[in-house]
Amino acid sequence: MSAGGVRHLEITSEHAGQRLDNFLLRELKGAPKSLIYRILRKGEVRLNGGRVQPSQRLQAGDRLRVPPVRLGERDERVFRPPPGWVERLRAAVLHEDREVLVLDKPAGLAVHKGSGVDYGVIELLRALRPQEPFLELAHRLDRDTSGCLLLARTPAALRLIQDALRTGRVEKRYLALVRGYWNHGPREVNPPLRRNVLRGGERLVEVADDGKPALTRFRPINLFKLASLLEANIATGRTHQIRVHAAHVGYPLAGDAKYGDAAFNRAMAEQCGLRRLFLHAHSLSLSLGGRDIAVSAPLDAELTGVLESLRSANPIGR
Repeated sequence: MSAGGVRHLEITSEHAGQRLDNFLLRELKGAPKSLIYRILRKGEVRLNGGRVQPSQRLQAGDRLRVPPVRLGERDERVFRPPPGWVERLRAAVLHEDREVLVLDKPAGLAVHKGSGVDYGVIELLRALRPQEPFLELAHRLDRDTSGCLLLARTPAALRLIQDALRTGRVEKRYLALVRGYWNHGPREVNPPLRRNVLRGGERLVEVADDGKPALTRFRPINLFKLASLLEANIATGRTHQIRVHAAHVGYPLAGDAKYGDAAFNRAMAEQCGLRRLFLHAHSLSLSLGGRDIAVSAPLDAELTGVLESLRSANPIGR
């Protein structure tokens, strides 16, 4: 099946601020992401007469050349969420209005597909809400992190959220369980971070003088002999920021297979039943168009159970 001939589109204010790859996915119904990236890489898509990257944000008045594409039968199959996800995501909605949607993202679910992941939150939601005219991720959470995930339901809301994120007007607070007894009180950790460092065949984030600025504020919530529950407030949103900063100061996160302590992780699994990374985005607040939005997500049963086990075995907490 062909999607027609070459088309020249003018971007309206409705789509301003949207990523080009996401715009093309909607414009070329049934086209897989691999095809979208291929025509971009080959220069068949032109923005204002020039080549363009998939992550480019569109602006009102932009002129976009969209080539004809051929879609095979397989490419046209509609993605259907695996059984169980419909009710699970419905139950995960923490806040919804005409501009934004906030979910309590489950641990183990990526926010979008890619790198061997067939689907993520955004693909599931679009499949569950086929009539939704606009739905975009406003920020990211690691696959293994649970908690508050913000999505925009209008292009205008997405622009406002992105501006608020850039200017530090979105407050995101996390709960993190770390190794050992935290005896520092409130503490700021601010070494710069560099991503995509290849070590042992694995891509990592590490502290580096030539990295990007990063600031995490830690505050103790509960202290135990084996571990400490901290609140982490991030002033920047670098990849794996909390995990790397905590490990850098000697307090790696419980259940962190990438930056953590293997012996500590085993102890937490055997003694407390922890089977995942203990990092949870427990609150999110921002001002959007003159109104304040504040949402919180409670710890799930597994993480609550871990704390109860620590409290019973290590009654030092405060």
